[in-house]
Amino acid sequence: MVHTATPVHSNLDKGAARWWHPLWLVWVVVAWAALPSLAQRLTWLDTLDGRGSYALVIFLPPLTRTFGIRRSRWGYATGVSADGSVVVGVDYYAAGYGRAFRWTAARGMQDLGTLGGSWSVAWGVSADGSVVVGVAENAAGQPRAFRWTVARGMQDLGTLPGGYGSEAWGVSADGSVVVGKAWNAAGQWRAFRWTAAGGMEDLGTLGGSGSAAFGVSADGSVVVGSARNAAGQAHAFRWTASGGMQDLGTLGGDESGAFGVSADGSVVVGVAENAEGQTRAFRWTAADGMQDLGTLGGSEIEAWGVSADGSVVVGWAENAAGIPRPFRWTAAGGMEDLNITFVNLLTDGPVLFEARAISPDGRYIVGRGYNAATERLEAFLLDTQRTRHAGRRLERGLWRFFRWLRGGRRG
Repeated sequence: MVHTATPVHSNLDKGAARWWHPLWLVWVVVAWAALPSLAQRLTWLDTLDGRGSYALVIFLPPLTRTFGIRRSRWGYATGVSADGSVVVGVDYYAAGYGRAFRWTAARGMQDLGTLGGSWSVAWGVSADGSVVVGVAENAAGQPRAFRWTVARGMQDLGTLPGGYGSEAWGVSADGSVVVGKAWNAAGQWRAFRWTAAGGMEDLGTLGGSGSAAFGVSADGSVVVGSARNAAGQAHAFRWTASGGMQDLGTLGGDESGAFGVSADGSVVVGVAENAEGQTRAFRWTAADGMQDLGTLGGSEIEAWGVSADGSVVVGWAENAAGIPRPFRWTAAGGMEDLNITFVNLLTDGPVLFEARAISPDGRYIVGRGYNAATERLEAFLLDTQRTRHAGRRLERGLWRFFRWLRGGRRG
């Protein structure tokens, strides 16, 4: 008589069949999907020392009245590195002057100093966060474009021949190309492109008296900004070495300006007047021209930053009450108020007012808002991405558990 032994795991398999029910799987998926929201984070960057000043009351009386902001020093962020670990901007201190800062989670706000004067502002940062550019006052009281590195500190980039001053507004991904504006010998602002090898290059105008560069592509080959035409109107431009300065037009009004550009230089964002004389945020491509990105209910809107692929645009827009709000725009979602999209991060009274820059992958957004805890306008860093990092260990554990129920421990 042949006896057949029953496998020791057979009863386990029957039990597992009862547990391995579609409803249990649904529960696990839903619970796991909820975990990534924990990765979204709003970080207030504080200030350089937190002491009081009058700068806020002078420049922002409507916000002071509406939100009860105390007479404190304040700042805002203007640039962010690719991985969100470095933020740059300006912080206004007790005497009412601004200081360029570089922020990291480990060190907090670092004062980048000046060129011998009283103030400085940081406007851009390289992809790895190692190079910061902006404008600082020198000992003679002149504004000068600077390039800052950990190794060399703040370097004066000079000005155009015979000019009085300069300002740096943008930097290439590797930090080697800097763009901005500088006075020439005739006292006119001119857009410039700077490299260590070639120095400061005048990019010309659209036929008028002045120009300014505000953004540059990742490799430094495409520069965007605003330049005056022969009629004296300021128009957004896109510059390349081979094509020179291209007029991007307007939305039916008189003037426009370009502030940001995608990594490959094919998408340009900024602000333009429409036929009614209202300022509107735009997104430009060679194929579609200048596209109006819409509103949040108000009449004033500006686009300042764009992701590397050109699909995500950030800036600020007035709402129906005339209060500035930071926006994020995509083709699929249109223009959204970050205060609404990320309301779960804004508990106990904080409000975001302005988005100034976005990381190349579209994950990190920086700008300025009201920190209710300190009653100050402060720079912020917003991590928008729902990652699965927070739930990976739980995910692996759950799947090991279900494999065990299904007989995964037979060996």
